[in-house]
Amino acid sequence: MKITKIMLCVLLQLIIAAALVWPQGAPSIERLDPALNQLVPVNAKIERIATGFKWTEGPVWIARAGFLLFAEIPSNSIRKWTPGRGVTIFMQPSGYLGKTPYPGPESGSNGMTLDPEGRLTVAGHARRNVWRLETLSPHGQITVLADKYQGKQLNSPNDVVYGPHGALYFTDPPYGLPTQSDHDPLKQLRVNGVYRILDATSHPSGAPPDESKLQLLISNLTRPNGIAFSPDRKYLYVDNSEPKKLWMRYRVEPDGSLSGGTVFYDATSVTGPGAPDGMKIDMKGNIYSAGPGGIWIFSPQGKHLGTITVPGGRVGNCAWGGSDWKTLYITAASNVYRVRVNIPGEKP
Repeated sequence: MKITKIMLCVLLQLIIAAALVWPQGAPSIERLDPALNQLVPVNAKIERIATGFKWTEGPVWIARAGFLLFAEIPSNSIRKWTPGRGVTIFMQPSGYLGKTPYPGPESGSNGMTLDPEGRLTVAGHARRNVWRLETLSPHGQITVLADKYQGKQLNSPNDVVYGPHGALYFTDPPYGLPTQSDHDPLKQLRVNGVYRILDATSHPSGAPPDESKLQLLISNLTRPNGIAFSPDRKYLYVDNSEPKKLWMRYRVEPDGSLSGGTVFYDATSVTGPGAPDGMKIDMKGNIYSAGPGGIWIFSPQGKHLGTITVPGGRVGNCAWGGSDWKTLYITAASNVYRVRVNIPGEKP
């Protein structure tokens, strides 16, 4: 078949159009083990539902209203994505509340979840606290659940999850501080800890934080980040972003305290963009976590089954949603994606 100039022109236009849609290539699924086919369909489609941001994080699906909330940290905002309507600003500011421009790169809030009553709970990040929104309104009452440990200001709470007995567990690295460094002048705590707020769900609306209920559970991780419970609440997973790229697993005792602490998976040798970050777990105990290149998927036994790769390779977090909780929403730098899976995820 003879290729004409017109055909070449059309082909060039198609290539340019594709590059505009996926400027850094299209997302894909790297299948390392046949078991992944039981979790993510062979014909799974990764759909980009929103774009044009700088760094997205902390997604949470609001089932009763049918929309997704996610943080856009550099713009100090929480965004709302509604099917068929697109993205609007839900809250701004969501993190830093100062009157002068924030001197660091991450001024906003970070991870989010819902408590058993459906109240939005937020890792304040640059706000340096953990807070709860009493009603699903950006103008509703805000209750601060924690802001100091032993009289010292928290670093910058990063991710949150509710656990046994109504307790709230969260990680506290320094990424929300102006220099994101352990030597930041504003950093008061020597550790980058993992904490528990006892009886967080029972904390009265509008009451100040009760520092006596804040407990430091883990103090030996350099950059604790994503956090999630196994479906049976027997294990807590916490990942470490740097310098070692680790996923850790801790046994949860009957009173909600932690014991042990073993390396679930070590990806320190993996190079390229991205690091262990936010994670979620499905109802069968499989872990879906931000990692180098995209979303890493592990079996409950710690086998890396595959990766949902994204353009640019940097993912902040993910969340389950949809009417059947079989849609995985992924916040990845400037984009938000979704993909359908076979096993429903754990509801927040």
